[in-house]
Amino acid sequence: MGASHIVDIGRRVELVANDPLFHGISIGLYAQDLQDGTRFVVHTYNRRDGARDRIAFVSATLGTIGEMDRVAVDTVRFSCDSEHLPASCRMFLEATRLEFGDDVRPRSLSIFDKKTDRTITVVPSGFGAYEVTANGPQEGRGQRTATVARGLAKLAGIEYDSLAATAVVFSCGQTHDAVIGALLVRALNVRTAMREIEQQSARGSLSAPSAPAV
Repeated sequence: MGASHIVDIGRRVELVANDPLFHGISIGLYAQDLQDGTRFVVHTYNRRDGARDRIAFVSATLGTIGEMDRVAVDTVRFSCDSEHLPASCRMFLEATRLEFGDDVRPRSLSIFDKKTDRTITVVPSGFGAYEVTANGPQEGRGQRTATVARGLAKLAGIEYDSLAATAVVFSCGQTHDAVIGALLVRALNVRTAMREIEQQSARGSLSAPSAPAV
């Protein structure tokens, strides 16, 4: 029964083994590959009181910060029907950092960069493409914007235009402003962000109902 339940949910693509904001429960993100595209299910096997509300909140938050369509209480999808798997996993981790009462909304495409004392702005340029720009002195600006562009490409799993140096693009050809906004703060220090992601992924595994509780 447990195995068939896992198959029905889909393939697990990301895991928060110990949710610090809700009693240390394990929460997984599952991908369902359907004929009309990919859907993502937020799920926990923990049956404690309030766990379903926590799942609903994380799912709703994932939908909001990524501007994804809410298919069910625990399920979201991109309107382009693409998987965008790395971006989905990163945003899921961002969603689990929030809790009831937090201000949940799509994030800005501009952010202050303390490292260079500049404002970094990512500008949509059509057909899924974005250009990373910055204000301030010319010296060092191109290098910093190129670094942020590479960080966005790595975190979101999208294409980096090595010729343009500061451009990234979604292969689906559609705009995903909320995804860029959600990941921009991490792209300013992508090494730290990737290290945190690797540490998160190494913390345990999600147990099925027939296994000991996690």
